[in-house]
Amino acid sequence: MIVDLQQQNATANYHLMTQTLIPRPVAWVLSEHQLGHLNLAPFSYFTAVSSEPPLLMFSVGNKALNEGKDTKVNIARNHYFVVHIAPQSLAKEVTETSRALPAEQSELTDLGLTTVPFEGFPLPRLESCSIAFGCKLHSLQDVPGAPQTLVFGEIERVFIDDRVSEIQYKEKSNGDISERIIVDALKVQPLARLGADQYGCLGSILEISRPK
Repeated sequence: MIVDLQQQNATANYHLMTQTLIPRPVAWVLSEHQLGHLNLAPFSYFTAVSSEPPLLMFSVGNKALNEGKDTKVNIARNHYFVVHIAPQSLAKEVTETSRALPAEQSELTDLGLTTVPFEGFPLPRLESCSIAFGCKLHSLQDVPGAPQTLVFGEIERVFIDDRVSEIQYKEKSNGDISERIIVDALKVQPLARLGADQYGCLGSILEISRPK
């Protein structure tokens, strides 16, 4: 089967892309409204960009014609936001936060989600997520010809729950000891987005050494 995307409308292309570009990590983004309450929304057009500077990116569509989604509006105003890696146990909550709500309404309040202080960062993080990235806006880039904006965030701090990670020590050839954080993906149980109403969860993990 060959599908010519130039012969399809945007909705058909969206459904095709989200069912074939799989799995996609989910950025569960917490931002602060100008009135002081917190908004929360999921985005699966999401990836790492670079490590120097440490950047991540997610793509945000419009809420309505020429009206930016709350997340983009909040980040453009406040510049700080927190990206969480949601566990599969919160799949229903992640889905519910995709609902379009008035900007003045907080998804966290509606769902009873609890936040805790994010040490050294101006916004809190979700207590129920084992990984959270405290980000400062690096840049916003509108996509020409599309109602999408790319949000680039510079990661300032990362929270990793001790229950899903450990420190690995390794002796170098010169006798120095190096440290590396090792995260157990099976303990994180990250939620991955598939097409339509489907999510993916981790099963077996392949471990293959890279060529030197």
